[in-house]
Amino acid sequence: MGNKASTKRRKPTSVSQSPETVAQPHKHDDVESKQPPAPSAGIRSELGDFVLLVALYLLQGVPLGLVMGSVPFLLKSKLSFSDIALFSLSSYPYSLKEKLDCADSESVQAITGVFLMILSQSIDSYVSLDSSAPVPVTFLAITFAGLVFLCATQDIAVDGWALTLLSEENKAYASTAQTIGLNSGYFLSFTVFLALNSKEFCVKYLGLESEAILLGSYLAFWGAMFIVCDLWLIFVKKEDLEFHESEEEGIQVVYHQIFQVISLPNMKRLISMIMISKVGFAAHDSVTALKLLEKGFSKEDLALTVLIDFPIQIIVGYYVAKWSNGPKPLRPWLNAFYVRLIFSGMGMLIVKFVPSTITTSYFVFVICVSVLNSMLSTIMFVGIGSYFTKISDPKIGGTYMTLLNTINNLAGTWPKYFILHSVDQFTEAQCLVNNSTESLFKCTSDATKSQCVLEGGRCVIDSDGYYPVSAGCLLVGLVVLVFVVRPTVGFLEKVPDVAWRVSRDGGSDDGEKTKLAGSKDD
Repeated sequence: MGNKASTKRRKPTSVSQSPETVAQPHKHDDVESKQPPAPSAGIRSELGDFVLLVALYLLQGVPLGLVMGSVPFLLKSKLSFSDIALFSLSSYPYSLKEKLDCADSESVQAITGVFLMILSQSIDSYVSLDSSAPVPVTFLAITFAGLVFLCATQDIAVDGWALTLLSEENKAYASTAQTIGLNSGYFLSFTVFLALNSKEFCVKYLGLESEAILLGSYLAFWGAMFIVCDLWLIFVKKEDLEFHESEEEGIQVVYHQIFQVISLPNMKRLISMIMISKVGFAAHDSVTALKLLEKGFSKEDLALTVLIDFPIQIIVGYYVAKWSNGPKPLRPWLNAFYVRLIFSGMGMLIVKFVPSTITTSYFVFVICVSVLNSMLSTIMFVGIGSYFTKISDPKIGGTYMTLLNTINNLAGTWPKYFILHSVDQFTEAQCLVNNSTESLFKCTSDATKSQCVLEGGRCVIDSDGYYPVSAGCLLVGLVVLVFVVRPTVGFLEKVPDVAWRVSRDGGSDDGEKTKLAGSKDD
């Protein structure tokens, strides 16, 4: 997979005599079998490249679905919110992606495959409900952080490759490929895996006597798939993956380019908006599903949301990419922002009024709300991704897209640890024996609640930290919307694409044009 990292920077270099040709339809002249697509053909003319991007993003989505979906669900019955907050740090490397030299990332795909196969040998002993041994949360967080880091390294390559594989008229579909691929991988690691890992589901619907698959077997299978894909890229796509040492950029040049990008006046404003834009619905996204587990929903029930949502996200992603090609490319993102804040408020009400016996009608209502909220998240993801593709400087497309996607990912992950930890801090729950007012211990996790019952006590919740934390996030989101998001979106939609360009040291291109970089074109 690491070989792809060289591809994203080599293709623009091959036409360096005329930098404008990077964005022209004949950017695939180095592959004779590909003809310049007709303007009216749309994405159909580059369907093969589009499918390739989807497949590569799918491989990244598999580990992410485990880290952000299945594993926290499996551990919830054994850990507190503070412990899950610690494990959530393992997703941070995906948000803190760095631009790596090709020589360092050449074998990343194969390394990821080997990593998964090694981890598969011991993971079941950590997450099994039958094991009474303490869960090594720190070890698991570090281990999965390493796995996510490898996926982040691959993502750098694919982000840049998307800009060179797709023609100018189809670049907006790069975010659609990312949406389909990542969500497909997430779907497999969340909904499909949790269903096949559930003994109740397999006995009832598949006629089996136990789980169809354990986490260890699942990791081993995808480890093999990573290795097979790496071999295919090397031998089948060899002509696209040839390494040319003279065309590689040094790491100093890359970081200089990053500094140039973030120094643009418009970019500073965009980054500031993105970094605080997701606080409003961060508590809903991070905690609501876990609270529903506490209230009696099963992990298989909640995973059903992803099953229903999967085809919807693919369809929505396609049309949002087309919608974002208009004169107001950030409008889909902004409109979805309004509604997501409403759904974040509804999330608190849903948790508050869960009936003691979950009825079919209430279950259907929760699933519908969850699917609609996920659809809004997809609209925001594809909308902002299409805007990133539109404004990215094609001469440093890989660096530009990686930086923007890193910022967008970080905006969604940096609040997560603090929110999960705060829920525990604001929760007051004590284990009391009979009518005694003397507390035995604090019971905030499912494990401590079970322990309280075994010792003849009952867990009394005086205050649930979920509600003040969620309300605080929602209030911050409303303030950010009124005073930051709306004014910034209105401003950025008036900025011409040329104001996002940066000069490239050592290049032989039209330096006079790129000197416009950073100007607001007021």
